[in-house]
Amino acid sequence: MARPASMRRSRRVGEALIERSMLGCALLSVVTTAAILAILVRQTGEFFAEVPISAFLFDTQWTPLFADKHFGIWPLLAGTFLTSAIAIAVALPFGLLAAIYLGEFATPRIRGVLKPTLELLAGVPTIVYGYFALVTLTPVLQKFMPELSGFNALAPGIVMGVMIIPMITSLGEDAISAVPGSVREGAYALGAGKLATVFRVVLPTALSGIAAAVVLAVSRAVGETMIVAIAAGQQPRLTLNPQVPVETMTAYIVQVGMGDTPTGTLEYRTIFVVGATLFAITFAANLLSQRWARRFRER
Repeated sequence: MARPASMRRSRRVGEALIERSMLGCALLSVVTTAAILAILVRQTGEFFAEVPISAFLFDTQWTPLFADKHFGIWPLLAGTFLTSAIAIAVALPFGLLAAIYLGEFATPRIRGVLKPTLELLAGVPTIVYGYFALVTLTPVLQKFMPELSGFNALAPGIVMGVMIIPMITSLGEDAISAVPGSVREGAYALGAGKLATVFRVVLPTALSGIAAAVVLAVSRAVGETMIVAIAAGQQPRLTLNPQVPVETMTAYIVQVGMGDTPTGTLEYRTIFVVGATLFAITFAANLLSQRWARRFRER
């Protein structure tokens, strides 16, 4: 009887260790996020101690590294949203249609080949995408658009869209596959055809998962760094013209973070206020996706 008791005791100890290890991993991520947020808040507060918040919100120029300094965030926001909008315009139709095909029409054999192949795109280093946009795609686009600049928002936006297609496809296909078969059978029993069942029954049922996939893809596009840093140029301008050079928030952080700007200066603190703005945007996007998913799940 002593041996089973010792075995149970050692099992309880092992389970307690595993539980505490998992708790430690969870707390580590929380502490890391809190530390990042604390640094952003402190550095952002020091920035606004020298720069009025009105200059940050209402100025239309961003030239903190020039002699004539302006701190209006809107040119960086415009460049970020322009490239992200182009990326979503490319990724959403292709990614969603691919997800519908894989989830509803493809045979298991075809799905087993196509889905891993699509997901390989997510494994390509982003610097490769960036040089592809600059060296290959931009010259091709210039043949059809002679006014297109060598650095522009269009080419990196398209390449970013290709990069996030696997995210929308994979998560969208998972959401579609999670729809119970009884829902499809009920639609067929009422006389609906295959296409009507897919687009009028399955997709609305899976809309919460699809919406979450799209919002996550948007967050990924907004936070992309290397593609826009290489191919979009580093000219912050308040424009919605995709043919001219622009600068995104992440590209500016890379520019200042190269080491030429002295640490502790006002110019150096701009990367933290830009990072805080980017953090707020992605955080709001994630909250929106969760709220949207919860709303459709309740319906």
